[in-house]
Amino acid sequence: MTENTAAKPAVKGPASYFPSIEAKYGRPVTEWQDMVRSSPLTKHMDLVAWLKSEHGVGHGHANALVAHTLAEDRAK
Repeated sequence: MTENTAAKPAVKGPASYFPSIEAKYGRPVTEWQDMVRSSPLTKHMDLVAWLKSEHGVGHGHANALVAHTLAEDRAK
């Protein structure tokens, strides 16, 4: 394969859910991340429950959004 046609590595982990989250809920992931960051809640499962109850996000999608957002924030 040439450099231009090399396959990109598959997205793994929570980010692999992002295309379906954007398609299903009609909002970009960055908007969801902003909501998670602006929430007064700080614990992972509290944030997941909040996304589920207040925004109708499914458990797996909420978990992926929270996990990725919290990991990004810890890495800063």
